[in-house]
Amino acid sequence: MEQVKNKQIVLKNYVNGFPKETDMILNDSSTINNKLPQGSNDSVLVKNLYLSCDPYMRIRMHETEGAAFGTFTPGSVVRLNIRKPLVGYGVAKVIDSSHPEFKKDDLVWGETEWEEYSIIKSPMTLFKIEHTYVPLSYYTGILGMPGMTAYFGFYEICAPKKGEYVFVSAAAGAVGQLVGQFAKLSGCYVVGSAGSKEKIELLKNKYGFDEAFNYKEEHDLNAALKRHFPKGIDIYFENVGGKMLEAVLSNMRLNGRISACGMVSQYNLEQGDGVRNLFLFVTKRLRMQGFIVGDHYHLYPKYMEMIIPLIKQGKVCYIEDVVEGLESAPAALVGLYSGKNVGKQVVVVARE
Repeated sequence: MEQVKNKQIVLKNYVNGFPKETDMILNDSSTINNKLPQGSNDSVLVKNLYLSCDPYMRIRMHETEGAAFGTFTPGSVVRLNIRKPLVGYGVAKVIDSSHPEFKKDDLVWGETEWEEYSIIKSPMTLFKIEHTYVPLSYYTGILGMPGMTAYFGFYEICAPKKGEYVFVSAAAGAVGQLVGQFAKLSGCYVVGSAGSKEKIELLKNKYGFDEAFNYKEEHDLNAALKRHFPKGIDIYFENVGGKMLEAVLSNMRLNGRISACGMVSQYNLEQGDGVRNLFLFVTKRLRMQGFIVGDHYHLYPKYMEMIIPLIKQGKVCYIEDVVEGLESAPAALVGLYSGKNVGKQVVVVARE
């Protein structure tokens, strides 16, 4: 076996408040064997090609018992100088495998670690990449976890009907940009919110939203929603939470549906914002359902049947914000929480 260098991104300490680049360490002293050790049953050694920066990763930087996604292990508490890198979604190439479903040179997407090479001991969340005519990085987004999130949250939970009024918060992000386009394909009227002039232009001119507004320029979110939805909102795809959720509830129509996949405005707060008008769930007969996409990957083949023809026909648009090099990953991840990215944030580790 040959040892190869294996750079890693490690959490320095648990984070309170807004994360900083310095909360993460580039460990460039780690090495790994280029073959699986003997006895590594059902394991896969991969070379990571693309890593996905996703908002939920902020939650894993807290020391929280029973967290839905699990917590990262800070390097400062690891003994024997064994550092555990961050975990997230990525695209990788199989270097060695003792698992019957994967062989050398297979391309895969799924959960991996923030390093150059990873040993995945239980590859239950790895999916083989069958369609290689699109950029491989798409499997961190439209053909991966964010795409499945948009699909399940919008179609399976919200069950849209033609002519309904749809609002999407964080609409220029990896999930939001797809939800808005799925809504338009379903014959709905769609408005999105985002945090910059550039993103508003993308929503209206690239993704085909009917309208969009910059929430940072609105002193009264309730008034902004009334302006854009004079007849009210049937479907809200929730990415933000807090004050935005409170304003949306005041503007929901009777029997409205809310799909919640995240609440990014709350991730950096030590104490989350309260929502004061929850009785509207009763009076308006509203339904709100949160979900974790990993519970629904059995629907991935169904999603692929829908999305692949749409990509081939040019009926969906997808934009990525790409940075080069593992060392760029901390800044890219931190930038998500101030809205620096435009489109899906991707880190290129290697190009095969």
